[in-house]
Amino acid sequence: MSTVAEMAEKITVLFHSSIRISTDNLTVYFDPFQIMEETRDADIIFVTHNHFDHFSPEDIRKVMKEDTCLVLPEKIHKKVLWKVGLPIERCVWMRPGQIRQISGVEVEAIAAYNSYKPFHPKKAGWLGYLVILDGVRIFVAGDTDHHADNEQVITDIALVPIGGFFTMNSRQAADYINTIHPQLAIPVHYGKLAGKPSDEQVFAEAVEEPIQVLPRMQRYQ
Repeated sequence: MSTVAEMAEKITVLFHSSIRISTDNLTVYFDPFQIMEETRDADIIFVTHNHFDHFSPEDIRKVMKEDTCLVLPEKIHKKVLWKVGLPIERCVWMRPGQIRQISGVEVEAIAAYNSYKPFHPKKAGWLGYLVILDGVRIFVAGDTDHHADNEQVITDIALVPIGGFFTMNSRQAADYINTIHPQLAIPVHYGKLAGKPSDEQVFAEAVEEPIQVLPRMQRYQ
């Protein structure tokens, strides 16, 4: 079992919304993208949706090893994986609201979509993921707004997009964090392909105490 502070040290935001979490027993990635080196160390890879900056077969192959499990939204068709050379036999498809045990990890799929924008429609079935690692609940929200399907999430750590335009902006993301009230919030999806670096400060200042904010740029590698 880890504390939230201990688990935070095991989380690295690699680029944009590409996230790596490495515990003593398991290494998981969310949306690997622009991976600099071939690590081939992933036990589980989670894909939130099939936009290029979240579903990158080239980068998935850099972190995937022989027994890696690839978790994807149900509506990402198997033909797509076959075309890009990813192993269908090692894939697990999930739909919003589903809970599964994957490689010993409890995973809940949370709907990720825009409420008033066209970029991530609800009908696409795209996902965020709530995972339990070493007793700590970690929610990676995916590309989303605050909506009825994610406002009941109970989590210790939340990684949420703050860059605006395609997702929540920094103030909207702070309002969402203040609603679900994790112990720790980590902003993603800003400063490069969306939003700007200063969004981080706006977000941190709008998040209410005692919630802590771990600035992504401190974890950026």
